[in-house]
Amino acid sequence: MGSVQIVTTIVAVAITAVAVWLAVRAVMKMLAVVRQGQPDPSRRTDLATRTKTMLAETAGHTRMLRWSLVGAAHWFVMVGFIVLSLLVLEAYFEVVSPTGGLPLVGGWVLYGLVTEWLGILGLVSILLLITIRLRNRPTRPGGKSRFTGSTMWQGYFVEAVILAVLIMGFVIRGFKVATDHFEYPVWAAPLSHAVGGLLPNWAAGVSVAALIKITISMTWLIVIALNVTMGVAWHRFLAFPNIFFKRDPGRKGSGLGALRPMMSEGKPLDFEEADPEKDQFGVAQVEQFTWKGLLDFSTCTECGRCQSQCPAWNTGKPLSPKLLVLSLRDHAYAKAPYLLAGGGKDLTGAEKATAAQLAHVDVLALAEAENPLVGTAEENGVIDPDVLWSCTTCGACVEQCPVDIEHVDHIVDMRRYQVLIESSFPSEAGVMLRNLENKGNPWGAPPNTREDWTKGLDFEVPRVGEAEDFEYLFWVGCAGAFEDRAKKTTRAVATLLHEAGVSFAILGEGETCTGDPARRIGNEFVFQMLAQQNVEVLNEAFEGREKSRKKIVATCPHCFNTLGNEYGQLGGEFEVVHHTQLLAHLVSTGKLTPVQPVDGGVTYHDPCYLGRHNRVFAPPREVLGAALGGAEDAAGRDGGLIEMPRNSERSFCCGAGGARMWMEERIGKRINVDRVEEAMATGAKTVAVGCPFCSTMLNDGVNGKGASEEVEVVDVASVLLRSVRPERASGEKQDEPVVG
Repeated sequence: MGSVQIVTTIVAVAITAVAVWLAVRAVMKMLAVVRQGQPDPSRRTDLATRTKTMLAETAGHTRMLRWSLVGAAHWFVMVGFIVLSLLVLEAYFEVVSPTGGLPLVGGWVLYGLVTEWLGILGLVSILLLITIRLRNRPTRPGGKSRFTGSTMWQGYFVEAVILAVLIMGFVIRGFKVATDHFEYPVWAAPLSHAVGGLLPNWAAGVSVAALIKITISMTWLIVIALNVTMGVAWHRFLAFPNIFFKRDPGRKGSGLGALRPMMSEGKPLDFEEADPEKDQFGVAQVEQFTWKGLLDFSTCTECGRCQSQCPAWNTGKPLSPKLLVLSLRDHAYAKAPYLLAGGGKDLTGAEKATAAQLAHVDVLALAEAENPLVGTAEENGVIDPDVLWSCTTCGACVEQCPVDIEHVDHIVDMRRYQVLIESSFPSEAGVMLRNLENKGNPWGAPPNTREDWTKGLDFEVPRVGEAEDFEYLFWVGCAGAFEDRAKKTTRAVATLLHEAGVSFAILGEGETCTGDPARRIGNEFVFQMLAQQNVEVLNEAFEGREKSRKKIVATCPHCFNTLGNEYGQLGGEFEVVHHTQLLAHLVSTGKLTPVQPVDGGVTYHDPCYLGRHNRVFAPPREVLGAALGGAEDAAGRDGGLIEMPRNSERSFCCGAGGARMWMEERIGKRINVDRVEEAMATGAKTVAVGCPFCSTMLNDGVNGKGASEEVEVVDVASVLLRSVRPERASGEKQDEPVVG
């Protein structure tokens, strides 16, 4: 060992020892913070499915590859980081000896070939990602960046380190080529040989370059160890457990659909026995999130994909799912010294720690602990109320997050405390909640008018209890029973089912709101009251049937989602289909036959709770395709289905979800107007929907644009009815003003 190797070895060992010590300390701190969260036993179920899902989403990059080029580049960088870590390990042998290498695999040509090409593709990929970050920097002129609010120096630092480590890997190999100590042939390592041709025959060059590579790598480790909130770096370790512990690993897509029930001490809250002084009602303190919630906050990589897809952020609202998560993360870690010292408030607001326990806690941590989780800037609130109430729960953020952060659950948990304990929520939503409690529907319509939509039909609509037998229970829903436009959809569906010979029955006055708007706004008590009533009625209606014969068809995706995904939490197990699914089946089996193509061009708006939340994308399009039948408009253009740029998983919200239907939209551009402009840009004369909320919002947007004579918003069922029975649907044009 020469003098150069002695120095390089000592420096490499010293900097590595410091880096490892700091990294271990950082990991222990992160684990301690995450453990402050509440228990959640559901995260440890079905370990085989969790493992499979985690491997698919990491090794397979199934979520990132939705973004094609970026996803592919990220895959090569990720795999390069894992596999080329062996080259960092090899550098420790090279600082000791210029001819050193990894034992066993070091001279294996296949190892040289794989690491060479991973290095080459990693270089190309990281340069591409750097270019994308620079082109999308928040300071660039024009347009919002998905990186707005991200800590940009951290992103630049991480990418620069990756680039430098990859370059130094080829420099080390180049010096080995120049000194004639390289084991691999040109065909296996072409770039290394090319670099070697440019470097001098300097034996110590290998050890010096290896030390530089180790120094860069350990500097990166030291920096992230000193910045435990540096998600852009830590996510490469935390993504694996965060995906593994996702809420519903077996559910296709993002695991959306049902909300988590209200939990206290890891158990669903029983309102009949709950005590606000002993049981947790929603989330009022950051440590009241589950440990998975705190892991979520730590894992955020600040990529901004959630932000780029959020309807609130895209229309000038203060909500960014990314910034919300980052605010919660920073608050949790700033408050951590206080919590780890034993501090915290019990459910009555009393301090749990003694003065002695808090005596040595940093004053900044004590000050952070006094900040309310939800509050205005004047109150030093972590999350502003306008941020909390801007969410439509559309799920675009959860759908796009590459590390499975569960933004919607966290937002609703905070809403629950605000509504149930603080009684703090937008005033206009109070009318909706009172109507639900007193009338069983959000509009406050008389319950005895629930069957008025049946008047004028040329067939009898049977009621449960009157019909001897029925295949489907037709869940009409509040909008379908009381809102004028939605009633036309209800009549269209009933007519089509009758035409197809499907036996169905309705509950009539026995039906009440499923409770979706109450649950999404955070009033779990009203939701459970309504849900338990409905479960009892439905179980009685289906008495004696096994689950496969407890069939419900619903026209509202919110009812569809609540009945099918959430009533099981309360003992209601049913087979629920959306009307577009049933209609698609009836068309495909020949029970409904379109006879007159609908012309003028049609575009379809995916409802969030039908599409993203429940993965129903194809059936509505199949129905529309059958109804269109390849029609052409008067100008001879293709009058078929015209997709909007944002469709399917990336469909843009109408603005009504999350109980926003009953709240005023006072900040920024109206979400429904943004969506209507996108629909109108397609040139389609008909905007087809599969949700009464979407129908109301998009009709309102069309009217606001003064385009009601040029563009019609109509349900998929009505489009099909016009094709199947054009004479029956001739008077169904929806041109009345919005009701409600």
